[in-house]
Amino acid sequence: MVDVLVVGAGPVGLSAAAELLRHHVRCRLVDRLQARLPYAKAVGIQPRTLEIWDRMGLARAVLEAAAELRGQLVYVNGRERNRIDLVLPPEVPYGFAALPQYATERLLEEYVAGLGVAVERGTELVSFSQDQHGVTAVLRTADGTEEEVRARYLVGCDGAHSVVRKQLGLTFEGGAFPEEYMLADVVADWDLPYGYGVRSSHLADDGSADDVLVCIPLPGAGRYRMSMRVPPELATQHAAPPAAPPAGRTGGGQDDGVAHGLASGGRAPRLSDIQTVVDRLAPRPAVLSRMRWSSVFRISHRIVDRYGYGRVFVAGDAAHIHPPTGAQGMNTGIQDACNLAWKLALVVRGEARPDLLGTYDAERRPVGEEVVGRTVRHAAHGIDTESDDPRTLLLREAQLLVGYRGGPLAGREYGPADAPQPGDRAPDCAGLTTAVAAYSLRLLDILRGRPGHVVLLYAAEPADLAAAAAATAATAAPGTVRGTDGTPDEPGHPNTAPSPRLLPALDVLAVLAREAPPTPPDALPVAGYRDAAGEFARLYRTDGPTGFVVRPDGQLGARFPLAGTAAALSGYLAAL
Repeated sequence: MVDVLVVGAGPVGLSAAAELLRHHVRCRLVDRLQARLPYAKAVGIQPRTLEIWDRMGLARAVLEAAAELRGQLVYVNGRERNRIDLVLPPEVPYGFAALPQYATERLLEEYVAGLGVAVERGTELVSFSQDQHGVTAVLRTADGTEEEVRARYLVGCDGAHSVVRKQLGLTFEGGAFPEEYMLADVVADWDLPYGYGVRSSHLADDGSADDVLVCIPLPGAGRYRMSMRVPPELATQHAAPPAAPPAGRTGGGQDDGVAHGLASGGRAPRLSDIQTVVDRLAPRPAVLSRMRWSSVFRISHRIVDRYGYGRVFVAGDAAHIHPPTGAQGMNTGIQDACNLAWKLALVVRGEARPDLLGTYDAERRPVGEEVVGRTVRHAAHGIDTESDDPRTLLLREAQLLVGYRGGPLAGREYGPADAPQPGDRAPDCAGLTTAVAAYSLRLLDILRGRPGHVVLLYAAEPADLAAAAAATAATAAPGTVRGTDGTPDEPGHPNTAPSPRLLPALDVLAVLAREAPPTPPDALPVAGYRDAAGEFARLYRTDGPTGFVVRPDGQLGARFPLAGTAAALSGYLAAL
């Protein structure tokens, strides 16, 4: 029996497999496609996704392959209406980037292969059933051979036409935009500033946009992914029935009523079709060349009624689809996968009750609902840069404001009201030093490669840190068994029956305040770093000696006074 079967090897499925493998969970990853598709579909990489990849150890490879996104130029009826500069606060470690989806998939696939799992291509999910102890799935390879696979859990990352979603009986309510669009990957020789996207529209007399051109810069000199309204001669929406898009991750086609994705029927747009629209709408004259691919695509907006049932879950486009405005879809799906994977790992290893998996829907479906609603509004009316606070707008688009306050794993708040609280993103910060290194570190540098929960203990007095570290060790020592009454006990203790569970291991680090006295390394029972620049104290709004739990997905699990370390950690572990 495999621990987890992941269906679909797009960015979301690959991310799910990567996180499961980092947590030492056995998984299989299957995809019906024989090879990666060569299309630059999802191209925007959000800063929050780069933070997640940093902790995985993948960010450097992505940065070496990606292009910088510096902003967007907005034109209406040929005149510049707005210029959006994508400038984030200096404490945010990454900016916005662009990378074609096929390149993102290649890097993730190489990462997963380095952890010992290869994508089983040409293998599709035919059916599955689940019972109290696991999931039985039937897989079929390209030659028609069928295999029955037994897994403890199944995760469907198989796209907008998800077989997993359909067979699980989830609803997928929403609608479709009436317009069809063309996509193309081309080179433009215009003189627009480097790193800026372009949105150029024409408004009709009633104020509605009747023509639009959107260009996103890609790696490579002058290369863009361009999208625009499709001309009547290329329209496919009146064909019956519409063909399944080649981008689908499993069978099922569009007879499911979901008109979303690339179309395989009809003639693909030619370079001359794209050039005609650019001649009509581009803010500068441009000659297009070196088209890599083109297609017609449709856009729908839908979301499931729940993100899973029993031992089967959905993530990414299998759970939510929406307009590509703001490059939210793939990034939201990757965060779905990471949120689910660490919880599956704890349950598979016996370190948490299966009830923990219910928090996946509780935390992620509200995020999906917000993203679907926001992208639909932005697709219809554009991003409202005048009424929205610019800083909040950018942080939201960067997905740095995604949080789970008030959720089932967000414990009691502590400290200043405007401080990062349980459920919020754990901020990165610079200026952390050690006695030996001649350079400072960021918090992400310290968290990189640590797949589990990390406890950060902050104080100016080494004695406070030592006491809190001791309380942490006593509360959740690795290998400790929690009994049926919820108290930690030694393995074999009578009250561990009938179903003892190992407690999740907590990686503990100390952060010495900037004003702390010189402290020899052996004065602390755990690894220690000095907040030499005061950045940790400023961004975490420490109010005296304070402790934090950073979840595997980079969100805060708990915030507490050091004097209450044992009680706070016991409460958080009980929630798990």
